[in-house]
Amino acid sequence: MTQTATRTSTRPAFSGRSILVLVGFLAATFAVAGIGSLATLGAVDGWYVDAAKPSFNPPNAVFGPVWTVLYAAMAVAAWLVWRRRDAQPAEASTALRLFWVQLVVNLAWTPTFFGAQLLWPGLVVIVVLDVLVAWTLLANARVSKVAAGLFVPYLAWVLFATALNASIAWLN
Repeated sequence: MTQTATRTSTRPAFSGRSILVLVGFLAATFAVAGIGSLATLGAVDGWYVDAAKPSFNPPNAVFGPVWTVLYAAMAVAAWLVWRRRDAQPAEASTALRLFWVQLVVNLAWTPTFFGAQLLWPGLVVIVVLDVLVAWTLLANARVSKVAAGLFVPYLAWVLFATALNASIAWLN
């Protein structure tokens, strides 16, 4: 068997279905981003402006671009895992289930923290998200090192957001 044939047998070729699945993952993650944006619209110019924040709080303009990149990376990671579902069905299934669970918890944090101004409950939600993102990263690593690598910046940012959430809750 040639090296090309070996590579093809372990990694499904791009197909129309594969591209549609990628678009689906992108749509799901950006739907979460969009819903999160709706929850922050009034808050960023409202209560959050006057809230006491730690010295390491970045300017508001940083959040949108960072989250855009992170949501895209999450979607690509899930797609890479999905592409390995035939070669590693159990591992891919676990990683994809964790992807969806962490995405739902991600969706819950923004309306909790920004929308409802529930800073301490928001901290609980984001700590759960920290655990789920780390768990998803580890599950991804069993299927695709690239997918796991795409989750590293997301985990770092969510941990940073946890520190911000905790600081803002403490200061307010």
